[in-house]
Amino acid sequence: MKKILITGANSYIGTSFEKWLKRYPDKYTVETVDMIGEGWKRKSFAGYDAVFHVAGIAHVSSGPKLKDLYYKVNRDLAIETAKKAKTEGVKQFIFMSSIIVYGNGTGGKKLINKNTKPNPLNHYGNSKLQAEAGIGKLEGNEFKAVIIRAPMIYGYGSKGNYARLSKLAQKIPIFFDFDNKRSMLHIDNLCEFVRLLIDNDESGIFYPQNEEYVKTGELVKAIAEVHGKKILLTKAFNPIIRLLLGRVEIANKVFGDLMYEKSMSDYSKANYRIRTFKESVYLSELGSGVIWDQVILPS
Repeated sequence: MKKILITGANSYIGTSFEKWLKRYPDKYTVETVDMIGEGWKRKSFAGYDAVFHVAGIAHVSSGPKLKDLYYKVNRDLAIETAKKAKTEGVKQFIFMSSIIVYGNGTGGKKLINKNTKPNPLNHYGNSKLQAEAGIGKLEGNEFKAVIIRAPMIYGYGSKGNYARLSKLAQKIPIFFDFDNKRSMLHIDNLCEFVRLLIDNDESGIFYPQNEEYVKTGELVKAIAEVHGKKILLTKAFNPIIRLLLGRVEIANKVFGDLMYEKSMSDYSKANYRIRTFKESVYLSELGSGVIWDQVILPS
């Protein structure tokens, strides 16, 4: 039986992963620790097979006021936690990084491959990249480091851009039919991927994503369909969107291209992509209590 510690109590990813592992009561025991304040330093990490570090400050602002906090939490806390894990005999440390280490989506086709060098454009991305470097230096024969450069994560109860689009999709009759592509990762696919990484004692940098790229307009349309609404997609405003891309941050987030080359995300040992795009939207909107086998998807 694997013993796992999640560092970052009450986080969306940590809570979701803890629930996910409860499906396998004979294979895993899971505990969490709150990383706010200094109390976590008194918690013994001895005896855990893996530490899954999810504590961090999300990308909520590019303003200079959050600069110090990004580096204190996303970099310094992560490295200090990894050092404690190594010192106390943990064999595997898993760090949640982000696709944003490669920059934000812009007007150009941002297709990332294994030769693409990280180029963070804000303190959030840079703090994650610096944390990766510090954790990587700790790796050795008895301490395996895993870096997960995840794209946008979404699911039932998630916050951020997906939640905003969900609210919008339920209110408006028309949306933009702009031809962009984004890598995304449903929370169930992420949880299954992390479980497999622990089972197989992996180390290295990983780039999980859903099987399908996502077009923002099609995502909004799919969300509306779950709620019995229809949205008309129009290309009429595409020239304006093209002018905004590369100049306005919100336009980059919503309509920019940011995607991993698909082969980067393959995992040869097992299939972690247990949710298709359409399935993931239904689960994200209707909730984790849905009995999936009873859901009839529209054709």
